[in-house]
Amino acid sequence: MIYLDNAATTRLDDEVSEAMLGVIRNNYGNPSSVHALGRESRVLIEESRNTIAGLIKVRPSEIYFTSSATEAISTALYGAVRDLGITHIITSAIEHHAVLHTIDAIRKQFAVQHSFVRIDKNAQLDFDHLEELLEGNPNSLVILMHANNETGTIYPVSKISKLCKNYNALFLTDTVQTLGKLNIGFDEIMPDFAVCSAHKFHGPKGAGFLYVSGRYSIKPFISGGGQERDMRSGTENIYGIAGMAKAFEVAYRDMEKNTVYISKLKSYLVQKLRSAFPELIFNAGSDVAGLYNIVNVSVPEVYKNEMLLQNLDINGIAVSGGSACSSGTTSVSHVLKAIYADTDIPAIRFSLSKFNTEAELEVVVQVLKRIL
Repeated sequence: MIYLDNAATTRLDDEVSEAMLGVIRNNYGNPSSVHALGRESRVLIEESRNTIAGLIKVRPSEIYFTSSATEAISTALYGAVRDLGITHIITSAIEHHAVLHTIDAIRKQFAVQHSFVRIDKNAQLDFDHLEELLEGNPNSLVILMHANNETGTIYPVSKISKLCKNYNALFLTDTVQTLGKLNIGFDEIMPDFAVCSAHKFHGPKGAGFLYVSGRYSIKPFISGGGQERDMRSGTENIYGIAGMAKAFEVAYRDMEKNTVYISKLKSYLVQKLRSAFPELIFNAGSDVAGLYNIVNVSVPEVYKNEMLLQNLDINGIAVSGGSACSSGTTSVSHVLKAIYADTDIPAIRFSLSKFNTEAELEVVVQVLKRIL
């Protein structure tokens, strides 16, 4: 199988799996227990927290471990509305469903208004419109991705953060696709909230975190035993937390090397696709811009494009038509629809990792030639 769906999830890094195996074997004590085994597990969790906080340049007390970025987003959104007086949420139509569906749920429970900032065909924000929305709506929270999971479009989050601060608005950024890929320091982008999911950068599934700036305090989304300093009850996922910290270490250690390597892979794939299929449409300029690991193309009817993703799967190639977080559905991409792409023709998202090779990409192009 040639795996090119790394924006959906990534293969566990060998160093991470080895580190997790050691924890699974040896650190089975409950972190809430007062005996030696419990204390060892507690130390491991706090060491992991310190590792992650140091790499993204925040205080350890601002990191709260969760099961996923989805949980972290819900915690932050509900907390901001319930506890921080937010009455208006600003986002874009191309956000992840973890954001859009949560906003819909919140609006059924609270008197909260919701606005979409305008975006263009390249998924870029209309900053004049964002400022207009902020100026006209006090007590706002802006939630925007750092990079889009389907097109790879990167938003200037530092600029967004400064604009929010000018209008006393809160800023929550979804950094799921960029943590572990870009050298992000939260001391520079200054978000009020941010979220992470370990499995996007060769860490384990079921582990993530919520960053909450020390300037704010919100109530827990999950109540119970009071873990995570009373912010996220439930016995901690020790193995997942340790694996996430190790994946962070490896990602930041090798970031420069991986960025150069994967960028070359992307350039190679784009050049091969352009040469073989001149009618392909590169959505949101993903051929020349955006994250260095994502290429999103639409395949017009000039090619034999029926059952495209299924035919690629049959030929041993794993790709996606969009987000892979909708319970296996293959419905029309809300992202491509929002940027005015032709959603009547199939789209392919190729997302690369350090484990891919040019030889694999050559095979993919040859298979596409046979299919199309």
